Amino acid sequence: MRGKKKVSIWLPAVVIALFAVSCGNKEKFSTTPHIEFVALEKVSDGTGLDSQADLIIRFQDGDGDIGLDETDKDPAFAKDSPYYYNFFINLYEKQNGEWVKIEPPTPLHARIPHLSSSVPESIEGKLTIRTFINNPYSAHDTVRLSCYIVDRALHHSDTIVTPELKIRK
Repeated sequence: MRGKKKVSIWLPAVVIALFAVSCGNKEKFSTTPHIEFVALEKVSDGTGLDSQADLIIRFQDGDGDIGLDETDKDPAFAKDSPYYYNFFINLYEKQNGEWVKIEPPTPLHARIPHLSSSVPESIEGKLTIRTFINNPYSAHDTVRLSCYIVDRALHHSDTIVTPELKIRK
């Protein structure tokens, strides 16, 4: 009888401990990345013209699978794949009061490296991406950006749009 009593006393303790550990590993955020605009800051290049800006965003991801490395060459992330990049940026110019999407000769998209070495884990933080903001083929001087992130599971974050920015041409 004593052996059975010990098992029955320890069994609830083990179940409670396993439950506590499993609760501690739950994601704090959705597994779909979430981003928020923080700032769009012009970067001086010494020429008096505005050619680049730092786009700063906050991010959250419940399973921490944001980021790609140089070794990520699977078909989904290959050079000719739509998901070679994982941070997508679009440039818009205000032309005659309307926002017009500009297709620059080189995409503004970026490839964010792995942000967590302990996937899966909930992560959050700030990202700063330096990007071009000046369309040299246009005289229009007001721009804005839209952007979103795609994680390794190909979950798309929401798309954010920056406030307009007046640039020196």
